[in-house]
Amino acid sequence: MTPTLVILAAGMGSRYGGLKQIEAFGPSGETLMDYGIYDAATAGFGKIVFVIRHDFEADFRKVVGSKYERRLPVEYAFQELDDLPPGFSLRADRRKPWGTAHAIWCARRCVKEPFASVNADDCYGKNAYQVVAGHLRRDTARQSLPEYCVVGYPILRTLSDHGAVARGLCEVDDQHNDQQYLRSLVECKQVEKFENTARYLDEAGSMRVLRGDEVVSMNMFGFTPAVFEQIERHLIRFLEVQRQKPDNSECLIPEVVNQIVKEKAARVRVCPTSASWFGVTYPQDKAGTMQFLQELVERGEYPSPIGKGV
Repeated sequence: MTPTLVILAAGMGSRYGGLKQIEAFGPSGETLMDYGIYDAATAGFGKIVFVIRHDFEADFRKVVGSKYERRLPVEYAFQELDDLPPGFSLRADRRKPWGTAHAIWCARRCVKEPFASVNADDCYGKNAYQVVAGHLRRDTARQSLPEYCVVGYPILRTLSDHGAVARGLCEVDDQHNDQQYLRSLVECKQVEKFENTARYLDEAGSMRVLRGDEVVSMNMFGFTPAVFEQIERHLIRFLEVQRQKPDNSECLIPEVVNQIVKEKAARVRVCPTSASWFGVTYPQDKAGTMQFLQELVERGEYPSPIGKGV
């Protein structure tokens, strides 16, 4: 079955200071999504589902969606605060989106086939899309548990020079026939470069220094539709806690995937990639990202304008 690409593009870009989803970064005005869609189409993804918000739908369709609607099947899912499981309603003071797990769940009506989920403001690289597409095309009908995947990057290739970031630290179990499966996925806060390695702030408020060869998730996952029911179950738990102690916390997909693994409700294969990840977390990241994209175009790795190459 041809896999679908679900692009999470409803974020608010609070640290960056604007909507990165529709900002021009490429030499011909391309968005970061343009590069990911090009790589996904080349790898064999057959449909795109954009998860966005109604309040910028018109601009998004004009800047991004219109490039692809005549070339690939395109659908739109909307991450709205009041799209919640039965029995829950939106509280009056909630303004912040419910998080990446909720964003993926909001695509449930559009996706009936294996799919990859990615952030709109990250460039994952050609090989990453090839790796995920290969996993999603595998015949898993005889397996007793759903089998998902997460693309793993060396942590030092994913950090910003301009501030701390959050990263999902992948711990793997023993290899099975040259394959590694996730044992835990721990969301590390305040990860930053430190000397020749990296460090992060643990739950106790202490800085922990990493080795530098750790593998991290950049929120590029491969799922089957079975994950929607699993996400809903975890989303209900999250919302029940919110009823008792409301705050602005989010239901994040790394945390949900970690719980799915802990509950042995699915296996998650860790797929290493040779691709280089790049993105923009802070405004200062933009210049370096634009320069890197210019170099890729000059080397002939992408056409310019890229929309014509899909």
